[in-house]
Amino acid sequence: MTDQLLPCVEVEPSQPAIASVIWLHGLGADGHDFEPVVPALNLPDTLPVRFVFPNAPVQPVTVNGGWVMPAWYDILEMKLERKIDVAGLLRSVSQIEALIEREISRGVPSERIILAGFSQGGAVAYHTALCCSKPLGGLLTLSTYVATAELITQHRSDVNQSIPIAIHHGREDDVVSMTLGVQACELLQQLGYQPEWHCWSVDHGLCLPEVEAIGLWLTRILTMETN
Repeated sequence: MTDQLLPCVEVEPSQPAIASVIWLHGLGADGHDFEPVVPALNLPDTLPVRFVFPNAPVQPVTVNGGWVMPAWYDILEMKLERKIDVAGLLRSVSQIEALIEREISRGVPSERIILAGFSQGGAVAYHTALCCSKPLGGLLTLSTYVATAELITQHRSDVNQSIPIAIHHGREDDVVSMTLGVQACELLQQLGYQPEWHCWSVDHGLCLPEVEAIGLWLTRILTMETN
């Protein structure tokens, strides 16, 4: 199993980790993409968190003329109601589930593992977290969409029905329209989740106030007493 794990960029806290954030990058990026965000989150020293930034597999991407690049799944077409490479997405879900198991084996309870994802990585994070058989600590989605709504509706896990969810999106996003972020939020509300919605004056990326808000959210959910 170890040989099959995705290669990851990891940022270790100064003390032994008591929580982990597995953060998925977007199409064409890599595990270093969000590494600089970690210090800007301003997490308290009393909250040692390990950040795991996996690298997506390299594969051809149809909408980019078959160009080979890091991708969690193939993008088959650009229109909003597009056909999804479900098999590729589910393959990536399995790889992220393996990373969750590794964090558990390192001594981090599943309830203290946060899944985060940006853009294409966020679609994988949505499916992984909501269908995970183990209770997770939280779900953070950034500038993204739900790609597998029907499958999530059919296979979502009861143990994560109350998972804290924060959705962030840029108002000027010209890559993943904010409409898709709103649709994701509305779907989750229809399924009984209670997502937090945040929109920012930014395009397809993060701004400093957004990063600071994410840091406060992580601090809050990871310091809540568990029953």
